[in-house]
Parts: sequence; structure tokens; C-alpha cells
Amino acid sequence: MTTFNRREMLRTTALGAAGLMLPSFAGIAAAADEAAPFKLPELGYAFDALEPAIDAKTMEIHHDRHHKAYVDNLNKAVMGTEWAKMPVDKLIQSLEKLPENIRTAVRNNGGGHWNHTFFWTIMSNKGGKPSGDINDAFANAFVDFEGFKKQFTTAAMTRFGSGWAWLVVGEGGKLKIVSSANQDTPVMQGVYPILGLDVWEHAYYLKYQNKRAEYVANWFSIINWDLVSDLYTKAAKA
Repeated sequence: MTTFNRREMLRTTALGAAGLMLPSFAGIAAAADEAAPFKLPELGYAFDALEPAIDAKTMEIHHDRHHKAYVDNLNKAVMGTEWAKMPVDKLIQSLEKLPENIRTAVRNNGGGHWNHTFFWTIMSNKGGKPSGDINDAFANAFVDFEGFKKQFTTAAMTRFGSGWAWLVVGEGGKLKIVSSANQDTPVMQGVYPILGLDVWEHAYYLKYQNKRAEYVANWFSIINWDLVSDLYTKAAKA
């Protein structure tokens, strides 16, 4: 497991091209209009759809308040500027070009907007297990699926404070587990993850309090493996 710093990001490049498929996720890439460049996407399922792994009240607060705050603050930062016309993924890849007075706001809120839109999408009440090419990739990188779960759990548990654990595709289609602080994201360096877990306390505290390990363990049961497997296949080909 690797903390996702700039050097590691630049080494992990295979998903840069695969990112072309992500705009089909509502709100994840496209700017909406001049009045409010970025929009809160629909959750795509009921607040209670992921129970018992994630409770309905947590989902409601997480989506309707936390994610909405990221969108609102991002809009405030870029409103009336040339940056408001960029898709959010391209915007957060341009941090070094942004004026200093909005750079931090875009990093925190743009990252939060992309991360959460992706997070809602890669969860499902169908559960299931990975299939197809990604199983061979798990064997190649982690011995087997259980090895992946163990290393991904370590990444989620050892991320101090707030942040994310990610599964990305590196050179040769090899899977790699990384983590990032706060609302930083591999996308900031052009690396599009195929799986991500939010370990901010607001993602689990109502149900689990300080029991992050229990939250992480239960979260594996609600991964949208059909989508993750598809993302891997497309990324590996790219």
C-alpha cells in the first residue's frame, strides 16, 4: 500500500486515457450551466438501499449536506471565472495554473465533488463478487481476492485522520492500492481510480462511531463489482 504522492501518481498512468469513459456518470465531469457550473448529482438509489452496511440517515446527510456543500463551495470559488467552464476532473488537474486565491477551495471542494460522485456510483445493494479479467489481476497483484481485501483494508485503516483508499490501474494493467488525505484524489494527476472508499468520519460515524474497521469490513458487501470489473477491463486495454 502506498500513500499517493506526486511521484507515485506520475508512475501510475494507465487510467489517464480510461478516464474518457467517466463523463457518463451524472455530474462527475460535465459543467452544468453558468448560473451554477457544478451540480449535485442524483444519488441513484434510495437512502436506505445500502443498509445494513450504511444506514439511511448517514447516506442522506452525506449526500444532501456534505456533498452539496462541496458543490456549493466549488461554485462560489469559480463563479464568473474561466475555470467555471471546465469539467471538474480537468479543473482539479489544473491546480497549479489556478489563481492562488481559489486554488485551495478548488482542491478541497473540486476533489470532494469528484470523489463523492464516483463513490456513490461504485456502490450497489446487489453486492456480488468481481468477475472476468479483474480476478486475474487480483491474483497477479495480491495473490488472490482475499489478499486484495487485506491490503485495501490496511490502506483504509492506516489513513490517519480523513481521506480515501483507492484501487488504481498501473502500467501493464497491474492493480495498485494507494491512499490520499482529505479530498485529494488520484484524478488530480490524471489517474482515474476504479474503486474508492471514503474514510472520513462523516461517512460512517452515526452507525459505527469510532469503529472504522467494522465499517470497512461491511463496505465490501456493497461494492458495485459489475462496474468496477468493467472499469478495470477498459483501463487495462487503455
